[in-house]
Amino acid sequence: MSSLSSMGVDPSAVPYRSLANGDRMPAIGLGTFGSDRYTAQDVASAVSDAIAQGYRHIDCAAIYGNEPEIGQALRAAMATGVRREDLWITSKLWNDMHAPADVIPAFERSLRDLGLEYLDLYLIHWPFPNHHSKGCTVTARSVEAKPYIHDAYMAIWRQLEGLVKRGLVRHIGCSNMTIPKLKLLLRDATIPPAANEMELHPHFQQPGLFDFVTANGIIPIGYSPLGSPSRPERDRTADDSVDLEDPVIVAIAERLGIHAAQVCLAWAVQRGQVAIPFSVHRSKYLANLQAVVTARLTSADMAAIAGIDRNCRLIKGQVFLWKDGQTWQDLWDEHGYVTPA
Repeated sequence: MSSLSSMGVDPSAVPYRSLANGDRMPAIGLGTFGSDRYTAQDVASAVSDAIAQGYRHIDCAAIYGNEPEIGQALRAAMATGVRREDLWITSKLWNDMHAPADVIPAFERSLRDLGLEYLDLYLIHWPFPNHHSKGCTVTARSVEAKPYIHDAYMAIWRQLEGLVKRGLVRHIGCSNMTIPKLKLLLRDATIPPAANEMELHPHFQQPGLFDFVTANGIIPIGYSPLGSPSRPERDRTADDSVDLEDPVIVAIAERLGIHAAQVCLAWAVQRGQVAIPFSVHRSKYLANLQAVVTARLTSADMAAIAGIDRNCRLIKGQVFLWKDGQTWQDLWDEHGYVTPA
């Protein structure tokens, strides 16, 4: 394979997604979930250097436990001349802050920790208030866990709409939602979701959900775009497949002289989604950024990758199950409906 260039990428060359108000979201962002393997400073150092290499989209969350350190990295970047308006910064509301009275304080803490006057996007991290302790095992269950309750979700959404009206966040959205839940949200929201962040990679393409969100003007943001090779042990099962070892992906990578990870990211961006890969290693996050600018897959490549979807969900979310939830499939509405109230 060809050697990796050590040169950064011109941010203006990075593809983007346009929102209704004309804002532009870079089509690749740096994830900041360290998977319990890296310190907050490790992640913040990667953010600082990634911005220097051309990244302008940083995907954060309060539960990742590193927003104060990332805030320092953002301030340092802006001190070098990077304009705030050229950055896209996302954060997320964690599950233990779903009480309406907790939403604004949680948002304000993230804003303060990140050292910003506004966020570009604020997401509800999961659609139910089911908290778990950091580093828990797959069998952990909260006694207070609940299934999705739409009225409770809308009470949170109203708080987010208020943040938009106050100018504290430019866009609001959701994460880990399903079509039945999104239908209810779209029905009742005054400000519709700008984005839905969800697991998307060649072995888990979610075509039905992908088509639904794009048809409704919602930007699909894909986490685990490489098949999440560094995901926590609790999210691993014997039946999981490995995208980066798929013969179709490997063959395209060999033909183009690039890494299989770069094929996955080029596919994601050409498909129309925003990709959020994570790494603290410059060689990897720089290669990821270069992939979406320089790698070009043919229509035959895209069709071949469309044909390898295995419906293999890697982040199953078992720790969010409630008392009467039987299997992780109950989290994802695989029965096809949710109770409206």
